[in-house]
Amino acid sequence: MNRTGEYRARNRAIHPPALTPAYKTSVARSPRLPLIALQQSLSELTGPVFGHDLLRPLDHDLLRNARVDQDPVGERIIVHGRVLDENARPVAGALVEVWQANAGGRYRHVKDSYVAALDPNFSGCGRTLTDEAGCYRFRTIKPGPYPWRNRLNDWRPAHIHFSLFGPAFVTRLVTQLYFEGDPLLRHCPIYHSIPDAGARERLVATLDLDETLPLDTLAYRFDIVLRGRRQTPIENRLEGG
Repeated sequence: MNRTGEYRARNRAIHPPALTPAYKTSVARSPRLPLIALQQSLSELTGPVFGHDLLRPLDHDLLRNARVDQDPVGERIIVHGRVLDENARPVAGALVEVWQANAGGRYRHVKDSYVAALDPNFSGCGRTLTDEAGCYRFRTIKPGPYPWRNRLNDWRPAHIHFSLFGPAFVTRLVTQLYFEGDPLLRHCPIYHSIPDAGARERLVATLDLDETLPLDTLAYRFDIVLRGRRQTPIENRLEGG
């Protein structure tokens, strides 16, 4: 998301490898040959751009952007933070998108057949732009864990998917946010596909009592660093995972 020149190659030692045998589906979809770095063209660096005018006033508020007749079921939370470059400078104007399961651990998606109930007042999707200080903010509910067909009794920890776009669609990064203190993190092969323990910790949002709304909403802070030694781990899968 560097607006002034070439994008720096990411340090793959802190990012999850494409092949992680404990993560069963990665075995079939991971590449068997070395990756090739392609030179980026001027057209890729400059466009196409997303339309800022396509954002609606409630897109960042998942408590209200799909509300039919009442608030969504679940623990109300605020997720906020900053998007920074490797020198801790704010990245303004980045499009931040999130998607997540509802409080019962179910996505509003035709392929999600988990027995938990759907919530008609919750879509699980939101988007916003970072401001001049690189800040973003969402209101949502805390997603529930859910089982997945990996090993016999694997459960995904509560998590929120993040997608960040820079000035062009090809400048997209995808990652996941987890929550401080979740015991399921110890058992999640996707979380542990990241080889570096310090990098794994950078995916964990911390409770932020300073931003909590008393008697209303807890808050969690999740800063995203795009490059450098403190870079947030980014997924290899183009579709997010």
